[in-house]
Amino acid sequence: MPVPRTTLTAVAAAFLALSLPLVVAPTAAAAATGGAVPVARIAAAPATVTVTGEGSAVGEPDIAVVGAGVEATAETTQTALDAQNKAAAALLKAVRALGVAERDIRTENVSLSPVHDYQEGQSTLKGYRAAQSFSIKVREVAGTGALLKAVTDATGDAGRIHSVAFDLDDRRPLQARAREAAHDDARAKAAQYAELSGHHLGRLVSLSEGDTGYVAPMTATAPAEGVGAVPLAPGEIRATASVTAVYELD
Repeated sequence: MPVPRTTLTAVAAAFLALSLPLVVAPTAAAAATGGAVPVARIAAAPATVTVTGEGSAVGEPDIAVVGAGVEATAETTQTALDAQNKAAAALLKAVRALGVAERDIRTENVSLSPVHDYQEGQSTLKGYRAAQSFSIKVREVAGTGALLKAVTDATGDAGRIHSVAFDLDDRRPLQARAREAAHDDARAKAAQYAELSGHHLGRLVSLSEGDTGYVAPMTATAPAEGVGAVPLAPGEIRATASVTAVYELD
């Protein structure tokens, strides 16, 4: 029985709506005039390979962040504050004399607290402790040791060096290099799998970023006394990245 033209049109429209390729048998023209019914089939999806790429990049620190401060203890709050203020002013003067910009000096904490002596279960007020801490960014890593010495020389027994952390002022270029390495690693893996399976590597279908990381040298702590003689080792900064890529296989 011949298939009506409207039926053929409806079948074709249904396949197009589903975005499926419609392959019509050579007798399709005859079917329209009462011959065989057209044969429609879905084209096979191309083979794909999914891989994960990992990459990293290293760089030398270009800044150091120094945690420094002053501390003074006295019998009264005013005396403690006066001593702390004097030491803090000396610290800031020494830091500025080395060319550290105002934007790279930040007060982190100011405190004033009582000091007690505990003996035989009893507490006795001995005085008050005033302290102030600063974060100082050194933009010439090689000058970090000189800054530490300048701080301790200027503040004497009131000076405190809490930490030294090396880092990059702008982490983005290093992270970009890690992403590039991860992308290249994924493509190399996909190409190998294509060769092993007797295919050629086709187009990139999808790419998604996974975990990224940033590892800076561990923060170093230094004693307040004799800090000028402490050698410093900046180490290196490492950025990592991972991607998941899907490629077609031709």
